[in-house]
Amino acid sequence: MRIDAHHHLWDLAAVHYPWLMAKGVPRFFGDPAPIQRDYLIDAFRADAAGFEASVHIQVGAEDPMAEARWVQAVADATPDWPLLQVAFCDLTAPDLAARLDALQALPSLRGVRQIVGRAPGEDAQTGTNALLTDPRFAAGLREVGARGLSFDLQLIPELYEGMARVLDAAPDVPVALCHAGSPHDRSAGGLAGWSRALRLLSERPQVVCKLSGLGMFDHHWSRESIRPIIETCLDQFGPQRCMFGSNFPVDSLYSDYATLRAAHEALVPEEMHGDVFGGVAARFYGFAA
Repeated sequence: MRIDAHHHLWDLAAVHYPWLMAKGVPRFFGDPAPIQRDYLIDAFRADAAGFEASVHIQVGAEDPMAEARWVQAVADATPDWPLLQVAFCDLTAPDLAARLDALQALPSLRGVRQIVGRAPGEDAQTGTNALLTDPRFAAGLREVGARGLSFDLQLIPELYEGMARVLDAAPDVPVALCHAGSPHDRSAGGLAGWSRALRLLSERPQVVCKLSGLGMFDHHWSRESIRPIIETCLDQFGPQRCMFGSNFPVDSLYSDYATLRAAHEALVPEEMHGDVFGGVAARFYGFAA
């Protein structure tokens, strides 16, 4: 089964996304104006031709629980398309147990995400980097792992060292590193530094890596420009710990789906396709056989 392990959907009449609907606000991933429209499961399935299942990742809804319930409704309405989800949860919340209980009542739920870092400039404004020194965050990760859930991790290379210390305090939670760890400096020196730092995460067996979102810091990417990122991830994590994700519709700002898929399929050796384009996601997120 071919699985897209990282994408988003939205119905703008059902759930509000403040970041998406903002006007004239520059973002690291570009201008969201072209994607300020509904992106529903039928449109995604048309884009993702050749795939057979997917994982929906939370995407900054004003009401995260409303988003999670809406995704569950989509999954219920499309039984021929296995759709699992990773929902938002604030792991520092005093009522964390109740929040996780509510999320786990949704059959499609497999994990949670709380973004640690997006981009250097934006992180300075949001303050999310402070999670790394908050003991409640590490305790929350341990609770996530104890419940048999996974954690989707989004952060930038400057935060890997701090995150590695947090993971040492929560060694049992399975972690999916979003967007290859967001290597935002695409210069030769920047990629070399990212590769060195990445070992802080790749050497921890609980972490798997998503080959996703590579256009967010390189809006004019090409197959050759993303080659060193994909090759480094495959080298450090191995094909048994790497999975493809489109990051659509965000990455539709830079490419159509077919071009994105073809670039990844060309750069991942054919003998690794079974793992990277389905097997790892099936095992990590627990798709039914």
